[in-house]
Formats: sequence, C-alpha cells, structure tokens
Amino acid sequence: MLASVQPLPSQDDIEAAHPVPDQHGANLFATDPDLGALLPLYLPDDLYRHLLPHLDRMGELAGGVLDTLANVADHHPPELSYRTRTGIDAQRIDKHPAYVELERVAFSEFGLAAASHRGGVLGWPAPMPPAAKYALTYLFVQAEFGLCCPLSMTDSLTRTLRKFGDPALVERFLPALTTQVFEDLYQGAMFMTEQGAGSDVAATATQAVRAEAAESADGAWRLWGDKWFCSNPDAALAMVLARPAGAPEGIKGVSLFLLPRTLADGSANHYRIIRLKDKLGTRSMASGEIRLEGAHAWLVGEPGRGFVQMADMINNSRLSNGVRAAGLMRRALSEGLFIARERRAFGKRLADMPLMRRQLLKLTLPTEQARTMVFQTAEALRRADLGEADAYPLMRILTPLIKFRACRDARKVTGDAMEMRGGCGYIEEWSDPRLVRDAHLGSIWEGTSNIVALDVLRAIRREGALPVLRAHLDALLAQAPLHADARAAFATAITRAQALAQHAADAGADGDVLARQAASALYHVTSAAAMAWEAGRIGSRRRMRLAQLVLAHRVLPRDPLAGESEPAWLAEAVYPRAGDTGCTAAALKTVTVF
Repeated sequence: MLASVQPLPSQDDIEAAHPVPDQHGANLFATDPDLGALLPLYLPDDLYRHLLPHLDRMGELAGGVLDTLANVADHHPPELSYRTRTGIDAQRIDKHPAYVELERVAFSEFGLAAASHRGGVLGWPAPMPPAAKYALTYLFVQAEFGLCCPLSMTDSLTRTLRKFGDPALVERFLPALTTQVFEDLYQGAMFMTEQGAGSDVAATATQAVRAEAAESADGAWRLWGDKWFCSNPDAALAMVLARPAGAPEGIKGVSLFLLPRTLADGSANHYRIIRLKDKLGTRSMASGEIRLEGAHAWLVGEPGRGFVQMADMINNSRLSNGVRAAGLMRRALSEGLFIARERRAFGKRLADMPLMRRQLLKLTLPTEQARTMVFQTAEALRRADLGEADAYPLMRILTPLIKFRACRDARKVTGDAMEMRGGCGYIEEWSDPRLVRDAHLGSIWEGTSNIVALDVLRAIRREGALPVLRAHLDALLAQAPLHADARAAFATAITRAQALAQHAADAGADGDVLARQAASALYHVTSAAAMAWEAGRIGSRRRMRLAQLVLAHRVLPRDPLAGESEPAWLAEAVYPRAGDTGCTAAALKTVTVF
C-alpha cells in the first residue's frame, strides 16, 4: 500500500509559523489607537472626520508600499551627473525611481507641502491648520525620513516668501510651490551653512552685489560664494543668506535672497553643485556643496534683516524636525511592541517578561512625550499665525524645546528598539538601521543641541516666554482630573523647572552652561502636563499613568539603589487596551504612580 501523501504547507502557513515576526504590511494608523484618540483634541471635528480616510490610507501606505520604496531608495542614493553624453555642461541629480515615487505620494497625492498654504488639498476647501499636515507627516515619516527635508523646506520657503517677499515674487512662484501637479512642482531648499559659518550666521561670507540694469530688468542681485551643506541642492528655489557689498560685519549685515535654479530664459542659473555628500543617514535625499558664481537672486524682505526672516523659516523647520523625531520613535516603538507580542523565547512571549515590559516602557515614555509636544506646538503655531495674545512667545519656546529634546530622545529610542529585534535588527533589510541612522540627523539639522538649548534661553530673555509657558501649563492642569498626590508632584516639578530656567536666563553667559538641563526640565514638565490634560479629555487611565510616569522617571529624584517591584498596571501602561478611553473624571482622580 502506498503511503498517504501529505500536502505541502502553503507559503502563508510557513510564514505564520516563522519565529521571526515581521510587521511589514501593517496599517500604521490603524495599529496606533492613541493617535486616533488624540487627534480630535487638536483638530476641528469636521476636519478630523474628513481626514480619517486619508489618515487611514497614509497609514496603510507607510506600513507597506512606502516602507518598501524607502528601503530601496536608501540603498540607491542619488548621483550627480555633470554633462550630457554629447559633452554639454548640464548638471542634474539622478534619483532612483523609488525616491521619485515617494515624492509623488508626498507632494502630489497628499499635498503635504501645500496643505498650509491653499485650499483644495485632499478635498478640503481651506488651508489646513498645522496639526493636520503634521498628523499626515507623522505617519509618512515612519516609512521615509529623507524626503521630509525637501517637504519641510518647500513648506517653510513658501511660508517665508509669503510673509516677507515682494508681492510680485509671491504671485510669480506661489502657484508652482503649492501645486499638486507633480510635473509643474517647484521644490524648495535653504542654503545657509558655510564652512566658516555653520550656526554662526554672523560669519556669513557669501557676497551679494546688485545686478547691472542691463543684466536684470527685475532688480535681481548677483551672489558669489560657497555654501557647504545644501540639502535638496537641485531645488527649483532656495532661500540663501548673503552679505550685500558695503554691508556691516556681523548679523546686521546679512540679508535673505531667493535663488532660482533656472533663469527666465530657461538657462541654468550661475551656480554649480560641486559634489554630493556621502552621509550617515538620509541617504535617499541628495545633499551637496554649492558654489555661487554670480548667481541671480532676489532680495527677500528688508536688507540687513536676513537672519530675522530666515529664523522664521528655521523655526518652522525645527518644528518639522520634532515631528520627524516623534514619527521615528513611534515607528521604532511600534516595531518593538509587535516583536514583543509575537516573538516567543524560553516558552514565553517576550511581552510577558518583566524586563521586556520595562524596556518597552522606556521606549513608550519619550515617544508619547514627543507626540504630545508635536500637537501642542502645532496648536501654538496656529494661534500665533492668527495673532492671538501670548501665542507667539509660547510657540517660540515650545519649538526649540521639541527640537532639542525629542531629537535627542529619538537617537536612544531607535537604538534600543533595534536591540529588541536582536541580530535581525542590525541587518539593512529591516527598517531598524535606517531609523537609527536617520535619527542622528535631527540633533544636527537646523541647529545642534547646544545651539537649540541656548535658543530656549533666548526665548525666555527676549520674548518673555517663561511666564506664558507657566500660565499655559497651569491652565492645562486646571482641566486635568488629577489625584491629589499627582497634582502636588506636578506643581512642585513645574515650579522647580521654571526656577531653573529663569536662573539660567538671568545669569547671562554664566547661565548658558545650564541651558541643556533647563531645556530638558521644561520639556519634561510641559509634555507631562499636556499628557495629563489629554488623559482627562479622552478619559484614559493609561495616558494618565504615562503622564505621571514622565515625572517619576524623567524629572523627580529617584534612588538608583532602591529595589522596585513591577506594578500590576505596567503591562497596561505599555500596551493600550480596548475600552481604555471614556473613563470618568472621578475614576481618573484615583490614578497615581507616586
């Protein structure tokens, strides 16, 4: 008798039984219930409901197609070509088709660079508030980080041009900067950094000379000099800092200019891309060195106020940096949660092991802090643009706070999450190495950690931002249903953080050494207070615990030699559960970790 033939297992059966869990293909919006719960707090109800299908689609794309494209683009960096095959000088940057497809999704399908500047994006009739754009970007960056730099610079250049540019320039270029027709799109860039003038803008050496009337009928200038680190160097338009001939030395002699890639007659402007940078991260996106050789450009705003005007663009980009850091942390945490839930070792799920839960908590806290700070800062920006009282100084201090702390946290969170995947996490086929490499750029772009921490003190000294921030935190806590012990802990921590920051600001140069410590303290108490407010609004025990844990783990003194048993609610704090929202205020007042 012939032995019975057993059917071969299907590929699905093999993959389902495989010991290495792979989350690829998951919808990153659907698997993040906290995002769906929090967005109604920061968006008008009608806009939130309108965006739901678009958020769902972005989550689906980011977890699958975009993630695949990002990995391909990361392995095939752009290349600089200097001449055509017939020997004509015609520089171009050749981008991999995977990167171009990412551009189409971000700029064209979702209009992420245009959403704040005109109606019609995603079918919404008016310009969207910052929180809407950043919610979609938060999902997009979980797949692709590098392209978010051109997105941010295009958005920020458009904002700065509209705010300070000559109306004729705005009319001329705004349609191309905000179009969703991909072939007609003008991307933006910012050429500021020089070898001798990185964060020290006052040392800018690039020279600007008024063009002769015979050379330019529209009042253009000519720019000469080298720019050392220029991301998106083939952008159609770039904002450039330069010193007009005869202008004084120092910051007051620097002006802002708009530089086109192509002149009105279709010829290339007079600057060259010397080479592309070989970077640790953001490999998908080109960064290069630029030599200006009498390039035509237009003055933007008032002469001598270039840094003030560029600062508006930089602040917008710094907030975008915070969004990117928050998104990277969320992707890393999402991968860690999936691995811990699906991977088994020593007869147990990793998620059931106390040390693993503790590690997940350490990833969760900075991730949730950053997400909350994104939306708090976006709301302050919206209010500041409307001219609401005290909104500008609040935005001015929240922006460097998130740029400083969230970008530093992302480096650790992505690294620790990579460790959770073990050896596979070190392999370039997975997302982990890309997240780690990209995360390190956040602390450098738009100002290093020291520069941005000092900007926190500058916002306190020049804008009077600290009392405004304190009033904001007091208002949030007044609406938060807190346990008495928790309320006392919040009050003490906020008062001490405020005192430290004020001391650092008042001490002048002697206080600068405290800038990082003060910035971290303000970030932690601000995010904790805002998370407690969010917890009350959505009725979440878990989020209330997380808010209090931010204080307990990141602010308040702890004995490193004291043994601590695992609290019964730790697993709930790490993994959101169905039915977590909708808790009454009375019930939330019983929640305390102190």
